[in-house]
Amino acid sequence: MQVHLYDSAAQVGQAAAILIGAQLISKPNAVLGLATGSSPIPTYQELIRMHRAGVVDFSSAVSFNLDEYCRLPESHPCSYHDFMHQQLFAHVNFAQGNTHVPNGNAADLAAECARYDQAIAKAGGIDLQLLGIGHNGHIGFNEPSDQFVYGCHVVKLTQSTIEANRRFFDSEADVPREAISLGIGSIMNAKRVVLLATGYDKAEVVRRSIREDIDPATQASILRTHPNVIILLDRAAASKL
Repeated sequence: MQVHLYDSAAQVGQAAAILIGAQLISKPNAVLGLATGSSPIPTYQELIRMHRAGVVDFSSAVSFNLDEYCRLPESHPCSYHDFMHQQLFAHVNFAQGNTHVPNGNAADLAAECARYDQAIAKAGGIDLQLLGIGHNGHIGFNEPSDQFVYGCHVVKLTQSTIEANRRFFDSEADVPREAISLGIGSIMNAKRVVLLATGYDKAEVVRRSIREDIDPATQASILRTHPNVIILLDRAAASKL
């Protein structure tokens, strides 16, 4: 595990974008695992800049997003389909059909989870998985639990996650209570994992994830067993290490 410290969230985003850009340069048809939330936005902004400068080409790449809310229209401004379109997909040159986000409106959610895992396997597996981390230690939407779930699955969101995501919705009642998420096994199967954490509010969960026992109560702690994980932190997020 490598841990790198930076002075700002913008620098964390630049570092992550450099890693993703290097992946695309070395393997133009790379399979990227992408994340949503506030943490990766600086990364996506830097990737857009690099693409417009002619440095990064997405035309042969494939992407799979970590998760999506259940029973939220894809056109809803808080859906992860819409987030990815606004923050990245509309601004770079992924080929049509090469970007994938779980279908949280599938009639059979269990079948959708199985289909999504199969699609990743058929693509050859994820070369680089980008992650944020929730205040309770979740990665993807893998919430604190007494176990690590291997495959893509439907998750009941904890109250703390609902409250954390409340700011994106008109009211707490509008926040979905379930989501589809890649499982821990799906994440750990990625050839490289890059986790981003910025801000003092993430300092305690970063400390637990890196310094305390590996425990499904802090799902991100399992990343310490991955053979190729890079953690990018600003100094505020690293302040309790």
